[in-house]
Amino acid sequence: MKFERSSGVLLHPTSLPGEYGIGTLGKHALEFVDFLAASAQKMWQMCPLGPTGYGNSPYQCFSAFAGNPLLIDLDDLVERRLLGADDLLTVPQLPADRVDYPAVIASKIPLLKKAAAGLASSEDAGVQESLERFAADNSDWLDDYSFFMALKAHFGGGSWSGWDADIRRRETEAVERYRELLADEIESVKALQYLFFEQWAAVKKYANEKGIKIVGDIPIFVAFDSADAWSNPELFEFDENMMPIRVAGVPPDYFCPTGQLWGNPLYNWEYSRKTGFAWWIKRVQAALDISDILRIDHFRGFIGCWAVPAEHETAEHGTWEPALGKELFEAVAGELGELPIIAEDLGDITPEVDELRDSNGFPGMKILQFAFDSAEDSDFLPHNYIANSVVYTGTHDNDTARGWYESASASDKRFARNYLDATKRNFVWKLIRAAWGSPSVMALAPMQDILDLGTKARSNMPGTTAGNWEWRYTADMLSGALAARLKKLTEVYRRCRS
Repeated sequence: MKFERSSGVLLHPTSLPGEYGIGTLGKHALEFVDFLAASAQKMWQMCPLGPTGYGNSPYQCFSAFAGNPLLIDLDDLVERRLLGADDLLTVPQLPADRVDYPAVIASKIPLLKKAAAGLASSEDAGVQESLERFAADNSDWLDDYSFFMALKAHFGGGSWSGWDADIRRRETEAVERYRELLADEIESVKALQYLFFEQWAAVKKYANEKGIKIVGDIPIFVAFDSADAWSNPELFEFDENMMPIRVAGVPPDYFCPTGQLWGNPLYNWEYSRKTGFAWWIKRVQAALDISDILRIDHFRGFIGCWAVPAEHETAEHGTWEPALGKELFEAVAGELGELPIIAEDLGDITPEVDELRDSNGFPGMKILQFAFDSAEDSDFLPHNYIANSVVYTGTHDNDTARGWYESASASDKRFARNYLDATKRNFVWKLIRAAWGSPSVMALAPMQDILDLGTKARSNMPGTTAGNWEWRYTADMLSGALAARLKKLTEVYRRCRS
C-alpha cells in the first residue's frame, strides 16, 4: 500500500493523564488527539490494546482480540448512569506520573464489575439490543474469551495450565457445567468488552475526523496464558498435556546478551496452512476494525522463529525454525485486499525477510538510536534510508532519546552531535528533526522524546518484568508552544498538508 508522507507520535493509552491512576479512553484521550491535530500530526501509534497479564505488558495479553478493561473511562460510566458519582470517591489518591497496577486493579475492577452488572441487567430495550448485537457480531472470539476470563477468576487467577483437567481440556460435560455455574461472570466480561469497544470507537472516530490515523500493533505471537491458546490448542506446538514443546524468543542481541525468552508458544504452521490461515485472517481483520494502519511486531518471525526448548531459562540455545509467512500474507491479502502494514524488521534479518517485506510492499523500520555507532556507516543513518520506510527516534523497547544520549559512549555522542549538528542541550530535537527530514515516508517519535524526558520515563526494558509500562505524562506537560514547535518542524519537512 502506498502511504503519504506524514508524521506522528507513539503513545500507549495507559500513559495518558487522568484522575484514576491509569490513562483511559476518555477526555484525556480526546485532548491528546487535539494536541496531535494542533501540531499537524497525522498518526497516533500505540501498543496492542488487549487485556494485559503477567508484567502488565501489552505484548502478553489474555486475548489477541479483546480490549483491556483497565482502559475504560470511569467518568463516562457515570454519565451513562452505570456508576454514581459517589462510586468514584472510593478510588484512592494514585500517582499521576506512573501506573501503580496493583492499586489500579484493586480500586477499578470492582467499579467496572458494578457497571457491567448494571449494563447487563438494564431494562432499556435499546441497550439490550445493542449488547446482543455486539455479542453476536463478535461471538467467534468473545464467547471463548469471556468463558476463559470467568474460569480464570474461578480458579484464582492462575494460568489455565493449572485448572482442573476436564475444563483445561474443554471436555463437553465440563464446559456445560462451568458455563452454567459462571453465567453471570461470563455476561459481565462481555459487557465490559462492549463498553471498551464503544469507548474506543468514539476515540478513533474523533481522531479520524481530525485527520489522524490510528496505527495499531499486532504481536506475531500470543501469550500461553490466553484464551487463544486455551481455545485453539491445535494452532500451537503443544504436547499431549497441552504444554508448549518449544517457546519463542530472540537470540542474544543489542538489548540482551542472553537473548530474550518471551515464552510464547510457537505456531503449528501446518495446521494454519490446512485451515487456509483462517485464524490469522480473523485476527488481522479484527485489528483493522479498530486501526487504520498496522505495525506487525517481530516481522522476522514470519520467515523463521527462534525456537527455544520450553524447559530452558534463557534464549541462548535455540534454533531458527521456518515459518509460512509468504503463504500467510497471500491468504490474508486474498481475503482482505491490500494491507496497510508496517513491518518491524529489526534484529537478525535475512534476505528472505527482506524479500517477504518488499514483495508485499510493506515499509520497514529505521531506529535512529541504532545509527550512531561511530565505527561504521549504519543502515540506520538517515542518508541511507529509502522512501518506503518508517523512521522512529526510538520505540517502546528503547531508552528515551535523552536517556540514550546520557548513557552513550563518548565517541558515539561525539559522532551523533557531529552528524546532527547538535549540542547536548538540543540533541533530542535535533534527532526529531533528522527523523522528520529523512526520506522515510513516515516518521514517529515516542511522546517521551517530544517532551525531551530522560530514562525515568522509559516505557519498557526488554528482558525484565518489573517497573515496565508504568510511565504517564501529566496534563500540564502539553502546551500550545510545544504543539507549535512540532507543527513548524512538520510543515518544514512537508509531512502535513499546509
